[in-house]
Amino acid sequence: MDERRAKHIVAPPRPLWAAAAVLGLVLLLPAASAAAQSLGGGTSSMDRQTRSARQHDFTYLRSTGEVRRFVDLGLLVPVSSNSNFRIKAVSFPYARAEVKLFIDRLGGQYRRACGEELVVTSLTRPRSRQPTNASTRSVHPTGMAVDLRRSNDRRCRAWLEDVLLYLEGQGVLEATRERRPPHYHVAVFPKQYSAYVDQITRQAQAPASAPATEESTGTHRIRRGETLWAIAQRYGTSVSRLRQLNSIRSSKILAGQTLTVPLGR
Repeated sequence: MDERRAKHIVAPPRPLWAAAAVLGLVLLLPAASAAAQSLGGGTSSMDRQTRSARQHDFTYLRSTGEVRRFVDLGLLVPVSSNSNFRIKAVSFPYARAEVKLFIDRLGGQYRRACGEELVVTSLTRPRSRQPTNASTRSVHPTGMAVDLRRSNDRRCRAWLEDVLLYLEGQGVLEATRERRPPHYHVAVFPKQYSAYVDQITRQAQAPASAPATEESTGTHRIRRGETLWAIAQRYGTSVSRLRQLNSIRSSKILAGQTLTVPLGR
């Protein structure tokens, strides 16, 4: 059963933009510009989140009953702790399938990079269960958002922020660094994120080139807004390898610096 049919079951008010969605006039979000890549949040960040919810024709669930109904219909899926991430004090451990995919992938990468669990502190929240300090425009009631605890380990925080900024740059999510309580709010754009995962999966499954014996290196001049994570992705390497090649300990880099990068074997 699709989202539109489910809406008639739970009978929420139908917004004006839904008519455009029925007519197939919904456009996918473009990749975020370099200027938009920030964890600072703000009005423009919230605009991108709510625009994505509208483009996906998502319902803002109003009550516990509506959350349960969407779970029964398969529009929200259960999210359970595993060896890489932990669900902590989450009242409604359900999310859109693409959000679960994001948590599964990020949790494994975070565990390997930091040696600790990723902690999820919030997923789908109906409007009736929003905290008093939540924005009235929050997308948590749609099931497309997840909150991640801020680690006490500076290196883990730097790694996670690099990853979130890189994915923002790919136009597949919007992330905000929240301070009270300290956590990261992430709104995943389902269609865009699924397409991104499909693309990198196909690339990973492509036939490997013939083995070689020696790694060559080159140089990369850092541009404004770039992160070590983004540079590592560009050259098919890891952040830890870039740090090793350049004898740097943190993730902080400056525009105009020159990095040694691997070019393959």
